[in-house]
Amino acid sequence: MTRTSSAARFDGASSGPWGEKRKAHPSFASIDHGFASVDGMRLHWAELGDATDRVPVVLLHGILDAHFTWRRVAAALAIDRRVLMPDLPGCGWSERPDASYELAWHARMIARWLESLGLESVDVVGHSFGGGVAQMLLLECPKRIRRIVLVASGGLGRSVGFWLRLATFPRVVELFGQPFMAFGTRCALGGAGVMSEDDIAELSALNAEPGSARAFARTVADVIDWRGQRRGFFQRAREVPHLPPVAVLWGDRDAIIPITHATAFEASVEGAVFRRFDGCGHYLHHEQPEAFVTAVREFLDDPSAIGARLRPTGP
Repeated sequence: MTRTSSAARFDGASSGPWGEKRKAHPSFASIDHGFASVDGMRLHWAELGDATDRVPVVLLHGILDAHFTWRRVAAALAIDRRVLMPDLPGCGWSERPDASYELAWHARMIARWLESLGLESVDVVGHSFGGGVAQMLLLECPKRIRRIVLVASGGLGRSVGFWLRLATFPRVVELFGQPFMAFGTRCALGGAGVMSEDDIAELSALNAEPGSARAFARTVADVIDWRGQRRGFFQRAREVPHLPPVAVLWGDRDAIIPITHATAFEASVEGAVFRRFDGCGHYLHHEQPEAFVTAVREFLDDPSAIGARLRPTGP
């Protein structure tokens, strides 16, 4: 694992993953950006905050998203700790290789990226698909994960939005979807009504990059089929010797992944911390950023937090 370029301070613009100039997001004008080579793939991350005695926190975004999804909450989280926001492979400014894009592969890439940065212990916050990656990190590098926050996370139940199930039609999106990725991004995210026009425009442009449809299609196909989600926490949870403290944050109006997944998780996992966000949909960090930051910080800094444990399922 070698780091191909050190983090560089933005001065209003920076080179994107393939060398072209990109305008910095206004809220990210002073953060650091870096690229690392992970198994030959160029992975991008953004970073805020200084190293302190607090454990660094890694923020993992969801499908069709990128590092700047965290712009409303990153600075508040970085007041007293290092905050790292990678673009998952196939997303944002990271490379789009011809790879499997299976959930386990995503987790392996992130685990090796953490290793390349020399991070021995991190807290992980994962939104949607990023929550699924966070869960898989417990199998890939359990000793590095101190605490996990699952935000409207995949992998905790079967139900999922209909438009994501449509994307699983065999190879249709991968073979024919690239010309429509920008339009599809606008439709998917614009309908949520929580992101700014600038964010949606930037995401649409990034998702129009060659290879994005392949990455999206393969990612979705591994975790979802026409009946719903096909990868779940409880399928492999007993392979993890010791679960860390786990918090679950969810909006009660989430139309993509229902809040019932959170309540079922709380009932099945002893010690899990559940926080309900009233009046909130799938994008908690956009819709209620202050409450989101408060909930995350309180959990990460709680000295009484205990490791989660699976409740007995029967005799």
